[in-house]
Amino acid sequence: MAAMKESNGSPRRAFLRAAGAAVGGSLIPHRVLGANDRLVGGFIGMGRMGMANLGFAQQMENVVIKAVCDVYEPHLQQAVDATGRKAKAVRDFREILADKEIDFVCISTPDHWHAYMTVEACKAGKDVYVEKPLCVTVEEGVQMVAAARKYNRVVQAGTMQRSGIHFQQAAAMVARGDLGKVTMVHTWNYGNQPPAGIGNPPDSDPPPGLDWDMWLGPAPKRPFNKNRFGVDAKAFSHFRWFWDYAGGMMTDWGVHWLDIVQMAFNEAMPVAVTALGGKLVLTDNRETPDTIHVTYEYPGFLATYENRSGNAQSMFGKSGGILFYGTRGTLFVDRSGYRLVPEKGSDLVEVEVGRFNNMNLAHWENFIDSIRTRRRPVSDVETCQRSTTTCILGNIALRGRMRVDWDAAQWTTLQTELRPLLARPTRDPWKIVV
Repeated sequence: MAAMKESNGSPRRAFLRAAGAAVGGSLIPHRVLGANDRLVGGFIGMGRMGMANLGFAQQMENVVIKAVCDVYEPHLQQAVDATGRKAKAVRDFREILADKEIDFVCISTPDHWHAYMTVEACKAGKDVYVEKPLCVTVEEGVQMVAAARKYNRVVQAGTMQRSGIHFQQAAAMVARGDLGKVTMVHTWNYGNQPPAGIGNPPDSDPPPGLDWDMWLGPAPKRPFNKNRFGVDAKAFSHFRWFWDYAGGMMTDWGVHWLDIVQMAFNEAMPVAVTALGGKLVLTDNRETPDTIHVTYEYPGFLATYENRSGNAQSMFGKSGGILFYGTRGTLFVDRSGYRLVPEKGSDLVEVEVGRFNNMNLAHWENFIDSIRTRRRPVSDVETCQRSTTTCILGNIALRGRMRVDWDAAQWTTLQTELRPLLARPTRDPWKIVV
């Protein structure tokens, strides 16, 4: 999405200056404070996202990577190699948490490990960068926030779009009322996959170098299946399509879009959720739906999340994004930029803006800055808890086949029969204790 050209005195430039002021002054990430103070990190989970986070962290000033951890030997060795063989190879994450020289940990494991590892890291006095979605149950999110606050730790979630300048500007436009009254927001991910999907491999022995029982951790004991482990050189791991470990596209991608929606509306939570969907296209052994439509009622507006796997046409040429519909105009935003389209007769000016910064690097810079200043990060654990809970409620509405009414004050559903779905048992010895 190319940025419009204009003179320094144009309405668009004045608009961007105003948007910047609305999100806290300068939008350009400032230099890390106290940059002469060395920080030592340990990285847990060295798949594709873990390796990406390792690369971003290595670009931070005075950050040293002491240890990397994975239960799959090939991933562990590639991480060691990426540090110039300077980092120690660790096979049990508890060794990293016990190391008093390590100041922070990065958790890029499958989702079902996020909560336990984050809580234990906080108890061990570590600050935490934990990937999104924050957790797999509503109860886990509560425990993670409680641990961060009890042990006074900085916990940054991997919803890095909050560090994108153009996302900040788009959210500020909505919050400021530039679009008029926003009554509808649409978010989506569309694609067209072959019906075979990820296939139907049989259960088998785990590959050499994998500690399958440790990979399962708090999740139920299951035989090894190639798709449950899901390592794929051409895709992010397929574990996210199984309920034991994740929540499908609703939590994997929905959390990114709905996080920005809630950011634009002062971290609002929905009051009611409905959902329909299922496996309508793919014949593989995944459990999560390939087609889903979730509707959220927020105070004053509706929002939807929609995913489909059998048709990629969005009518916007965009496979995913957010549309804010206001009485004065419509705002589209995705990772490439945003576009404002005025309503007929509106005094708004059409604006199209490309992205300004590398949001991943900015997110890591914000995390390191927060460690040094002890300020809460831009994607603080509590804001991601709210966004993740919103997505989990979408899955609960789908799986429970009923409307979910959410009481944010009590952090529970009004339907008592749905409350067991807010938590789940864990295998010993992985029970979370804050």
